[in-house]
Amino acid sequence: MTPARVLALCREKEIKAVDLRFMDFPGTQKHFTIPVHCLNEKSFEDGLGFNGSSIRGWKAINESDMLVVPQAETAILDPFLPQTLAITCNIQDPVTRADYAKDPRNVARKAEAYMQQTGLAEVAQVGAEAEFFVFDDVRFDQNEHESYYHVDSVEGEWNRGRSEAGGNRGYKIRHKEGYFPVPPADTLQTFRTEVMLRLEECGVEVESQHHEIASGGQCEIDMRYQPLLKMADNLCLYKYIVRNVAARYGKSATFMPKPLWNDNGSGLHISLSLWKNNENLFAGSGYAGLSPMALHAIAGVLKHAPALMAFCCPTTNSYKRLIPGFEAPVSLTYSSRNRSAAIRIPVYSPGAESKRFEFRLPDSSANGYLAFAAVLMAALDGIQNRWNPGQPLDKDMYDLLPEELASHPRPVATLEGALDALRQDHEFLLRGDVFNEDVLDTWIWYKTEHEVDALRQRPHPFEFAMYYDI
Repeated sequence: MTPARVLALCREKEIKAVDLRFMDFPGTQKHFTIPVHCLNEKSFEDGLGFNGSSIRGWKAINESDMLVVPQAETAILDPFLPQTLAITCNIQDPVTRADYAKDPRNVARKAEAYMQQTGLAEVAQVGAEAEFFVFDDVRFDQNEHESYYHVDSVEGEWNRGRSEAGGNRGYKIRHKEGYFPVPPADTLQTFRTEVMLRLEECGVEVESQHHEIASGGQCEIDMRYQPLLKMADNLCLYKYIVRNVAARYGKSATFMPKPLWNDNGSGLHISLSLWKNNENLFAGSGYAGLSPMALHAIAGVLKHAPALMAFCCPTTNSYKRLIPGFEAPVSLTYSSRNRSAAIRIPVYSPGAESKRFEFRLPDSSANGYLAFAAVLMAALDGIQNRWNPGQPLDKDMYDLLPEELASHPRPVATLEGALDALRQDHEFLLRGDVFNEDVLDTWIWYKTEHEVDALRQRPHPFEFAMYYDI
């Protein structure tokens, strides 16, 4: 797709509006819309102005002017807005025309460029399995005198005894038995199929869709791996389509990592392989069919995992997912089968093209541009330093004796801990100016003030259950 072909597409499809989209710093997609006659070939070079001071974590009000620069290759027909073309944009400074350092998409672009500059690889292929929940009713509030949330799902096991319009049919998914049920227990089959088809219409290749383990509407739709930047773009589109299809079904979708207590949370399993001359550099004859380069990359990700969690598990809610008993990682180890290890090597296929490792700590609240870039930088650091990941852990973590369990490092337990780790361990992210000190400082400041400290200051509803009569 070129600017000229985008304009031709607008004429062919009788487009009336062009939606310009980009990602804010914490990871929420933003947009504004122009009439189609305002888009021309120069728009793809000169960009269009907007106020950056109102975007979280960006410019101060005295230097607010910024540019969105449409990227022709990202253009799609919006599947929900009639006669609308959607285009993803890069962000630039209007004075220097430099790419803006705090534009998450720019960070991902620089990570790919740095990898190529090292000569180690030409393409980083990334897969992303983003889980989410779909609820039928959601209510929550937080103010000076009350704090509560209520979520509900027609298929939730807690609704076995409720009265329903037309009668309760009794097909409710039992606790932690939501993996692969068929309808009518799986009430979201047609919803997921529509999401899958909408993604395919927008050029996103989908491998499968299914119900996930949790009761109460947990889903997963797997996209085929793509080069890093393309996969980050696809993840934005994925979330957009999931939310909008859910809204059309009268439901609400959330990528919050742990919306239900005592049930499985939603992960964002990130698969990585490096390629050069159309050859998968991670395929070899070592453990689980991996090459020495792949094992060095695993070592880099494990070594930097506490700092990576600041981007890969970026919410206070993320750490409520990372507890034993819910198939979430609880050990900074690697394994070919053990899903409680931070890194798993899939063994579905012996083919060289399929060899990769899967980083299981990240969750669906992550900003894909920043998370994918950080994981790649950690992997490259491991390769450059030829680190050894040690022995794999192929035992069931939950069957280990306490002394055995204590011998394996654990992920950090809070967002505050991850931000502290990032403060101490970030030199590997600065290479190639992929992340810079200002980007990291702003991330740590924003997450600390607006999330860690904000939660710390507020009473929790469970504290009333524990302490009201103390």
